[in-house]
Amino acid sequence: MSELPKKKVFDVSLLGRVFHFVKPYRSFFYMSLLLAIVMAVFAPVRPYLIQLTIDKATGKFIHIPHWLEAVLFTTDLSDATKFIIAVSIFQVIFLFIETTVRFLFTFITAWMGQSVVKDLRIAVYKKIIGLNLSQFDKTPIGTLTTRTINDIESINDIFSDGLIPIIADLLTIVITLGTMFWIDWRLTLISLVPFPIMILATYYFKESVNKSFIRVRNAVAALNAFVQEHITGMQVVQAFAAEGREFEKFKKINSEHRNANIKAIFAYSIFFPVVEVVLAISTGLLVWWIADRSLDAGLLVAFILYLNQIFRPLRVIADKFNVLQMGMIAAERVFKVLDNDDFVTSNSDGKYDPTAVKGEIDFKHVSFAYTEPNYVLKDINFHVKAGETVALVGHTGSGKTSIISLLNRLYHIQKGEIQIDGVNIEEYHLDTLRKSIGVVLQDVFLFSGSVMDNITLRNPEISREQVIAAAKMIGVDEFIMQLPGGYDYNVMERGSTLSLGQRQLLSFIRALLYNPAILILDEATSSIDTESEMLIEKAIDSMISGRTSIVIAHRLSTIRKANKIIVLDKGELKEMGTHEQLLALGGFYAKLHEMQFENKKAVLV
Repeated sequence: MSELPKKKVFDVSLLGRVFHFVKPYRSFFYMSLLLAIVMAVFAPVRPYLIQLTIDKATGKFIHIPHWLEAVLFTTDLSDATKFIIAVSIFQVIFLFIETTVRFLFTFITAWMGQSVVKDLRIAVYKKIIGLNLSQFDKTPIGTLTTRTINDIESINDIFSDGLIPIIADLLTIVITLGTMFWIDWRLTLISLVPFPIMILATYYFKESVNKSFIRVRNAVAALNAFVQEHITGMQVVQAFAAEGREFEKFKKINSEHRNANIKAIFAYSIFFPVVEVVLAISTGLLVWWIADRSLDAGLLVAFILYLNQIFRPLRVIADKFNVLQMGMIAAERVFKVLDNDDFVTSNSDGKYDPTAVKGEIDFKHVSFAYTEPNYVLKDINFHVKAGETVALVGHTGSGKTSIISLLNRLYHIQKGEIQIDGVNIEEYHLDTLRKSIGVVLQDVFLFSGSVMDNITLRNPEISREQVIAAAKMIGVDEFIMQLPGGYDYNVMERGSTLSLGQRQLLSFIRALLYNPAILILDEATSSIDTESEMLIEKAIDSMISGRTSIVIAHRLSTIRKANKIIVLDKGELKEMGTHEQLLALGGFYAKLHEMQFENKKAVLV
């Protein structure tokens, strides 16, 4: 679990970045501020009208303000009964208006917050899908999920429960206090004697809840990461009977989440009674002062209402400050994702976007490390002519998959350069580069959805007829049509309802449809049974015909026809040549061939 962030002063610049996303909705922002001012001005009106009504009913002479005379211009204000009825009707109308204003304020601030959240989430997701794969190697998926969902949702609270509502509450308190001082400043001072206790309690409550909320956020991120990782890897957990151990780990993380929440609840359970006690003391002092000086009953009722109007927002204002601060902490985390500069970019000056790619490949002194200084590729040099088939062989971890990842610009290289048709791949428009390279991976990932969706990846430019033609070409159409619903069959999440071989066959169609100039087969037949392998070997021959192909395979039988074989060991290029040349050389390749031949011989025996 990440450590609690250090306490720091409220970051105005960070708030400015959040409000950058408010610009498209600034008219609604200004409207919410205007409504906040209106609500604050409205706040002391009804208590004042109640005071006038009570004073009029008790026969006391009252000074009727000009604005009320204007509102009740047809009423005989000298008649107590008519005055009380008219003011009561006005209060009902005023209450309706006040409620409408409050509704508009709540709706507009919430709508604006959700709109900002929508734009932020789009910006963050756009950034995430453009990040280099190294970021996903280093960052738990659950953490990025928390940033995209939970943290961004917390930013909504800045608007719906944070900054603007705080402004509205503070304005209400200030205007109400001003009204109280205007009516009777001595009585106001007496009623505010216990106020320092309230301020002290609010400060300690804010600090306590803030620490608890930070712990809650960290615990939520840890829970998301743990659950996502273990649901994805549930097969491994169950296969190794690790359910008990992993369950205990989950309970520990979940307990931390509970403890953090309980500390926050404890602070709430102390703070709210303290507020009630302070309000009771203020009310008692108010009653004592008025009774001791035989002041009006209307004044007493009005001041009790005023005190409630002050204490009601004070009950929640500390909580709102915490919500605001937690929204800012969430915003800081979200902007760290947006500020991540480890993302794939195309050269902004004259993006190279050829209409066709021949497929000539050059690796020139390429060195690459997932985490420096641990280089997995060291000074790799080779040339592939357009239309050639090149095979990469080597032990696990020798760097074969890293080479094809770099060719596709899934990672940045630290040294050297890679060229296609004599142009550095960094100069290519990224879409053009990747559409020119068809990849069939060993571990095929299928999304929840239909067979058709997974083959086309929802590309509207690919028709159903094209998919069926490609499936028939490699003999997969028959297997697909046997599925319930055929091409509309739902493969479920990660293709769990299909075998490894069936998933691999779908990936072949996926690669064929884009008619790439360069074809990469990464252990493409490793998960397919012998019958299926024989079925697609002919299709592979037709696929690689006329296009540059890079084949990665442990089975040496699948790469004998290659124009060139590159042998890798511990990130270094050890040998290069044809099958016959490398066997005659008697080096790394010859040893690999001999080991595999001996293994086959042992199995047959």
